[in-house]
Amino acid sequence: MAKEFKRYLVTSALPYANGPVHIGHLAGVYIPSDIYTRYLRLKGCDVVSVCGSDEHGVPITIKARKEGVTPQQIVDRYHALIKKSFEGLGMSFDIYSRTSSETHAETASAFFRKLYDEGKFIEKTSMQYYDEEAQTFLADRYIVGTCPKCGNDRAYGDQCEKCGSTLSPDELIDPHSAVSGSVPVKRETKHWYLPLDRYEEFLREWILEGHKEWKTNVYGQCKSWLDGGLQPRAVSRDLDWGIPVPVEGAEGKVLYVWFDAPIGYISATKDLTSEWEKYWKSEDTKMVHFIGKDNIVFHCIVFPSMLKAHGDYILPENVPANEFLNLEGDKISTSRNWAVWLHEYLEEFPGKEDVLRYVLCANAPETKDNDFTWKDFQARNNNELVAVLGNFVNRALVLTQKYYGGKVPACGELNDYDRQTVSEVAAVKASLEANIENYRFREALKDAMNISRIGNKYLADTEPWKVIKTDPKRVETILNIALQITANTAIAIEPFMPFSAAKILGMLAAEKFSWERLGAMDLIPAGHAIGEPALLFEKIEDDVIQRQLDKLAATKAANEAAEMNQSVEPQKDTIQFDDFQKMDIRVSTILEAEKVAKTKKLLKLTVDTGIDKRVIVSGIAEHFTPEELVGKQVLVLVNLAPRELKGILSNGMILMAEDASGKLRLLQPGETTNNGAVVG
Repeated sequence: MAKEFKRYLVTSALPYANGPVHIGHLAGVYIPSDIYTRYLRLKGCDVVSVCGSDEHGVPITIKARKEGVTPQQIVDRYHALIKKSFEGLGMSFDIYSRTSSETHAETASAFFRKLYDEGKFIEKTSMQYYDEEAQTFLADRYIVGTCPKCGNDRAYGDQCEKCGSTLSPDELIDPHSAVSGSVPVKRETKHWYLPLDRYEEFLREWILEGHKEWKTNVYGQCKSWLDGGLQPRAVSRDLDWGIPVPVEGAEGKVLYVWFDAPIGYISATKDLTSEWEKYWKSEDTKMVHFIGKDNIVFHCIVFPSMLKAHGDYILPENVPANEFLNLEGDKISTSRNWAVWLHEYLEEFPGKEDVLRYVLCANAPETKDNDFTWKDFQARNNNELVAVLGNFVNRALVLTQKYYGGKVPACGELNDYDRQTVSEVAAVKASLEANIENYRFREALKDAMNISRIGNKYLADTEPWKVIKTDPKRVETILNIALQITANTAIAIEPFMPFSAAKILGMLAAEKFSWERLGAMDLIPAGHAIGEPALLFEKIEDDVIQRQLDKLAATKAANEAAEMNQSVEPQKDTIQFDDFQKMDIRVSTILEAEKVAKTKKLLKLTVDTGIDKRVIVSGIAEHFTPEELVGKQVLVLVNLAPRELKGILSNGMILMAEDASGKLRLLQPGETTNNGAVVG
């Protein structure tokens, strides 16, 4: 039997204050969080929803250094922008706090100090990169070099953003400091670590045995981490931006952002209410973390270990993380500006806040990555919001104004179809509740929309515009039922589309209803005067969507141009003319091509060089099929020393060029010429 809770604490992942919020953030975290919170409030639950800006960490210092401003100026700018954007979209956090606040510094310091005093940390000395010119230790992101996987010469010490590989600074080729440009050296430094391995048994029992109801993507990732074995994780780092480590001998060290940030949920609750402890320390509270999949390890493994080590706090009951949302078939990337930014959307689509909320919920990446496209956005608005929800509400209200001067008619005796319709509306509630409470928000949205679909069908089947001529009394019952369904619609969609729910209530001239009234058919009394009908949604035309597609196309073109410039390799060492003359490059024709067995990249090519017919093994199978190569003229280095590959003697090299995207292209003569023609 499920445990009953007296109150709820809902946390939403703290957005990083080094840039705006985009639709990936919204679909992954914030819209699901807001739906859940609004639902609980409608039910009359004691619920607190907290969020805030994550304002420490290396990316913020990097951005500040690039712009020639302080980290505080960066976080002040983006905290204000994010907060305003969330308010514009109707996010109903009880507080939107920040980790640069005094309350947070005190809370995080006290948290660290308690664990430190109780011996919960281990101290370790290690060798880390140090910039002698700037006189500072370098975080991984401050070390730049050539990626060993793809050759990108602007890879960071923790990741290559071109190929996506996770790296360590030691793997970089020719590493240098992003601060001064100098070559870093390694120096000894001391840090404190949380020994996660000590909490493995607790985590296994708590998650793998105690929370099998968690979403499969969350449960699976947790199991994978635990099966792989946990290692101690540093809770401090050498940096001058962050919360100072509150112990002697820790000058120049701050709390690592992964340790500092989740404590922001606690400090935000402290700033919200003097009764914060009942939300964090009572077993009667249900805590739910809404996050994206990149935060699963921190909220399911690391933060619970911190809370367990501290000993005074409750643990989360659920962590319903979503997967990633892509944009027009490509991964959303803030560095490439490949995103739909919330603040820009609110400026360009005024009054359409609920359209974005609806589309992102209807297409939410709940179990797998999903794709946002502007054409789908337009179709859902026009075919679902306008044609279904908006159409039903408008018809019910307009007909009431037309036939009864805006006064709600009395409901007469119901026939079988009326009773069937009423029961269908009432039946939605149970499914809607079950889906929301099990974090299936896409299905819950379908339930909420189903009420207006029932209403549309009811009006289409009963045809009051025809019946009014022969049986006006019957129309009174039809429109009374239609108006009750309209009021039910306002209740059901409020968690998902709060602006539209408020508009419906305004047009009904009705106060907000509680959740328990969902399914009731006496929400609007007979004789009640409704307000003026207005369109709930407007059709979005093709030109509006084309402007957004053009905007993305311009971004893509700019990215490709930038990548092209970045990918041009520097000139190699100078050679003499005699060295070049040693290379014998001939125009040749590919006669046969086949894949080399048990390999992914190799093709066996038979070529006519004009001198002879020979075999060349080339690693181009991922770029060309054998069929498309046969008959093509190419350039071949014919006097390259033979080399055996997979048991085949390769006698020469096909000349290729690699473009900025990594695509290989054949080097070919401009026009067909005789095999054996010398290139020089």
